[in-house]
Amino acid sequence: MSDPGLPAGWEVRHSNSKNLPYFFNAATKESRWEYPNGTDTEKLKAYIDQHHGTAAVRPDGRGAKEGKIRAAHLLVKHKNSRRPSSWREADITRTKEDAIGILEGYEERIRSGEITLGDLAVTESDCSSARKRGDLGFFGPGEMQKEFEDVAFALKPGEISHVVDTASGEHLIQR
Repeated sequence: MSDPGLPAGWEVRHSNSKNLPYFFNAATKESRWEYPNGTDTEKLKAYIDQHHGTAAVRPDGRGAKEGKIRAAHLLVKHKNSRRPSSWREADITRTKEDAIGILEGYEERIRSGEITLGDLAVTESDCSSARKRGDLGFFGPGEMQKEFEDVAFALKPGEISHVVDTASGEHLIQR
């Protein structure tokens, strides 16, 4: 597939520093992490999976390292989270049960095909990875909290977890 589904003038490029795809408009010289308005998100997802996804090895040989995986997540913090604040809310007061309920609603919307985890993460995740559609990049064993890592490594590429509880809060994880 060579059509990324982007509006005219836009192209997908790859950030060497973050090892992530981003969007560039050659005419306006604008670059951004979020996809531009008018994008065919299904075409773009397929294109990125093929050319920039977990299994893709870049032409320069960079990409998945031995034993590492790539995952994205959507984090909802609660008042008992390790750090109950985020870029979205300075003081998070919701209960753990409320956070789980919120994520279960998101999970239902994602599984129904209404929206993608990445689209939701941009506006709803309490993690700073929201600006990268929840993408955490590549990581290996011992680099994430154990509960998160155990679930992420058990997922097959493209799969989405149910709610995962960690000291940081509640997560949905997509590999």
